[in-house]
Amino acid sequence: MPKRPQTAETPPAPGVRFAQQLKKGALEMLVLQLLAAQPSHGYGLIQRLRAGSGGRLDLKEGTLYPILYRLEDDGCITSAWQDIAKDGARRTPRKVYTVTAAGLAVLAEEKAAWRDFSACVNIICKEDAP
Repeated sequence: MPKRPQTAETPPAPGVRFAQQLKKGALEMLVLQLLAAQPSHGYGLIQRLRAGSGGRLDLKEGTLYPILYRLEDDGCITSAWQDIAKDGARRTPRKVYTVTAAGLAVLAEEKAAWRDFSACVNIICKEDAP
């Protein structure tokens, strides 16, 4: 796909816009999945998303934190300030997020919806393959 210059007035190219929307739709589920595996602070989640996706999910804090706040408001996660020090040295406290039972239920629903949606997309794309 040819790249076109993007300015504040120019919307992203269709392929780029499609990829951005897919990412937006999956991020909440991915954050819940990572927190279900291990509680984490925000920057730790950004690092884990980047590493787990081979660099394809390289989020900015301004993208992640609204998701965390929304999940917390919805009762899917909780947060607590923790002074994380492994070597006895004093560190700046970090807000650590933990998934709740309600969050695990939402995660199960979102994963089921994702599997169903991706199966439908795969069927249609195989049928219409050139």
